[in-house]
Amino acid sequence: MRIQGLQKLTLLDYPEHTACTVFTAGCNFRCPFCHNASLVVDIPKEVSVSEEEFFTFLGKRIGILDGVCVSGGEPLLQPDIELFIKKIKDMGFAVKLDTNGSFPDKLIRLVEQGLVDYVAMDIKNSPESYAITTGLEVLDVEVIRKSVSYLKEGHVPYEFRTTVVKHYHSKESFKEIGKWLQGTEKYFLQKFVDSGDLIGKHTRGCDEKEMKEFLQVVQAYIPNAKLRGM
Repeated sequence: MRIQGLQKLTLLDYPEHTACTVFTAGCNFRCPFCHNASLVVDIPKEVSVSEEEFFTFLGKRIGILDGVCVSGGEPLLQPDIELFIKKIKDMGFAVKLDTNGSFPDKLIRLVEQGLVDYVAMDIKNSPESYAITTGLEVLDVEVIRKSVSYLKEGHVPYEFRTTVVKHYHSKESFKEIGKWLQGTEKYFLQKFVDSGDLIGKHTRGCDEKEMKEFLQVVQAYIPNAKLRGM
């Protein structure tokens, strides 16, 4: 398991839980606005945190933390992700999985095995604009659609979220996203913030007025959609 980072306490990443966040290395997307570029490209050969270190830390947090966020990068790229999450669950912690939704079969398997308690899936853009938003020349959007459809069936608590970025998102793209995700439980439009660790060099966020305009478009289809990070 390639663990490249550990946030020992978060009160924000896992809704209604006191948790830690573990960051896995590597991703199959190259989103220009990715705020964890160092986890995606130019990954150090040395593992930042060994599994032994992580589980030793977690053992000392039993009764203090109630959840673990498994994030990245893209965690489902990890070949031993199921065993890793099972160890966490066996210690009594709830697990939140952050994913880009491009590995639906792995996602379904984890949920059906009872290994994931909450899923946060990124929705990069409308299906027509997905590939360019992920920084790829070619992308099979059907795998994304499969993950979306499965989560919407309600097998596990979940949320969808879109990081809003100038030049990639528009009222028209959010209209298409709204139609696509209609009926979803939770959908958030997240304000882009430059972390200083980006893949793209000319990425910009939207101002509050633009964010509210996009939200209004989405709420015509998803009334409970909200802004995050404002």
